[in-house]
Amino acid sequence: MKSLTIRSLFAATALFVVANAAAIAEETQVKNNEPKPGVQVVQEAVLPLALGGEWTGGDAMPLGGANPVDETKTEIVKYLLFLPTDESAKTDDGFPLLLFLHGAGERGDNIEAVKTHGPPKFCDNPEQAKTWRFITVSPQVKGARFWSPRQLRSLIELICEKYPVDRSRIYVTGLSMGGFGTWGVVADSPDLVAAAAPLCGGYPLEFAEKMTKTPIWAFHGTADGAVKYEYSRNLVDAVRAAGNNEVKFTTYPGANHDIWTRTYANPALYDWLLSHKLDK
Repeated sequence: MKSLTIRSLFAATALFVVANAAAIAEETQVKNNEPKPGVQVVQEAVLPLALGGEWTGGDAMPLGGANPVDETKTEIVKYLLFLPTDESAKTDDGFPLLLFLHGAGERGDNIEAVKTHGPPKFCDNPEQAKTWRFITVSPQVKGARFWSPRQLRSLIELICEKYPVDRSRIYVTGLSMGGFGTWGVVADSPDLVAAAAPLCGGYPLEFAEKMTKTPIWAFHGTADGAVKYEYSRNLVDAVRAAGNNEVKFTTYPGANHDIWTRTYANPALYDWLLSHKLDK
């Protein structure tokens, strides 16, 4: 009788553990609606937990290499997703993918703020969306944190698994803090990124040797009062010195921080991105 009671106790405990694990798993699942081509939608992804402290901008250069992830923990990350109706850039392997990284001002929990500038703004405009050629993913950073290149790689991989992405044509661009994040993704995932366009950003110079294989087109205003022009200038020089012969640098003489309005309005940027692909 005693052994039966013990067995029953063990069985009840096991059922509780299984049920509790199932409940936890359910909490970490996201229920996304199926996106419709031509309409930008809000989605959620369960990704490895991004580590790293707060970043306030200015002269505080973020150490992107110090922003890894904890693979044993997860968090839910919101992002905007756009699937194109214009199939002019689609190949047998799928659509090109563009990852857009916002600036510090768009951080937080209001995903609508990510539509303020650049590609997600265009994807939200019905007329511009008709001719947009990229599957476009625009995630949002929580709180006052900084971009985690390793977490962004996980997001890219997730999108590639779910949608018809041409993995030889994955591109990344971003402005201000997103410009830093763009350089970081290039340093972290040169095997994944076919070309990159960082705007008014920068990155620690010691990462230049990790950026020798990716075509890069950088942009910065010479009178930028938020992110020093020298951050881009010095990094471009360092990446070229490390052996990357495919680095372009456009400077806007006398321009302050907002150089993204004119840059993202230039069709030549997107044609340049699409002119590059990885050898797979």
